[in-house]
Parts: sequence; C-alpha cells; structure tokens
Amino acid sequence: SCITGATNTHRVTERQPPRDHPARIAPMPPLAKGFFARISPSMALLKIARMGHPVLLGTAAPVARPDAPELRRLVADMRETLADAGGIGLAAPQVHQPIRLFLWRDGEAVRALFNPVIEPLGEDRALAWEGCLSIPGLRGLVERPARVRWSGLDEEGAPVAGEAEGIAARVLQHENDHLDGVFYLSRMPDLGRLGFTEELARAMESHA
Repeated sequence: SCITGATNTHRVTERQPPRDHPARIAPMPPLAKGFFARISPSMALLKIARMGHPVLLGTAAPVARPDAPELRRLVADMRETLADAGGIGLAAPQVHQPIRLFLWRDGEAVRALFNPVIEPLGEDRALAWEGCLSIPGLRGLVERPARVRWSGLDEEGAPVAGEAEGIAARVLQHENDHLDGVFYLSRMPDLGRLGFTEELARAMESHA
C-alpha cells in the first residue's frame, strides 16, 4: 500500500530530509486513486480495505503453500490491483486476505513475498513521506531504519532473501507492518507532519 513515487526498489540512494525545514523535503507525487471492479473472468481488481476495517487490525496467518492455485490467482489479482491503484506495494490484508503476503514493485517487475522476515541493518534511520492505499488522500513523514535484510518465500514457494536500502527498505517495512496490523501513522515521530496530500503540496510550494 505504500506510495512514495519510487521506481527502483533495491539500491536507491535517498537523502534524509531535515526535521525542521519541511520546505526542503522533496515534493510528494500525487496519491493515485484506484477503482475496484471485475474486468474479466480471469482477472480482477480487488476492493481495497480502508483504515477501520477489522481485517487491517489483526496479525496475518503464515502461508504453508505459496504455490497453491488459489494463491497464484490472488497474486495475479493483487498485481492488477496494485497497477490500477498506482502504488508500489500492497499487502494481502489490504485486499481482505489475512495472510502473510505482500507485493512490491522492483523496477519493472512486481514481486511477491510470502512469510516475510524484515530485519534492520545498522543504526542509520531515514525520514521520508509515505502514503497508503488504505488511508487515501493522506501523507505523513515516517522514520524507519535506512537499510534492511529481507527473506521469505516467492510465489513458487522457493526461499528468497536480499538486502535493501532507501525507498526499497521503506516499502518492505511499510508492507510488512500491514501483516501485523500496523499503520504508518504509528511510526510517525510527529503527527504534525501528517496532512492531506493537496494541502501538504500547497504548503511546500509556498515555501519553495
């Protein structure tokens, strides 16, 4: 559900914005608006749960067989939904499926990760804007570890692992939080940096 405007999800170098000067923070891309409807018998755009729905508040269940036919279909539908919504990450609970799965955009590809484990690497932390498809219209400045190690199972059920930094690390952490019922709002050090996308954009323009 994370929307930050990133395109490369593995080795992205990003500058940490200063806490006391919001005018110098990079402009936020517009929050894309999706629509949800079945578009063919073999492909569907899934309805995205919004903040307040119980499915977003619990701990998602581990997946035993990522390559099961119904999960292959779910991953395909989540890819279509993510593309339609214009995001760079989507967790299964956001489409009303309380299992430990999320998708994230890796360059031109969209990868699936089942039963993910995300671990911080080092002590560096970064502050950047985040949005969420389950909280449409809002953005906030969120502080997270700057580098992470990730592991889990791909959609074939094979073990995969890697390291990520910058936007990639942020998206992985944001989506993994959804699997434990956590929204980015609870990661914000200052709720005064939460606002509607359009209002924040206007405020930044006026300080430019």
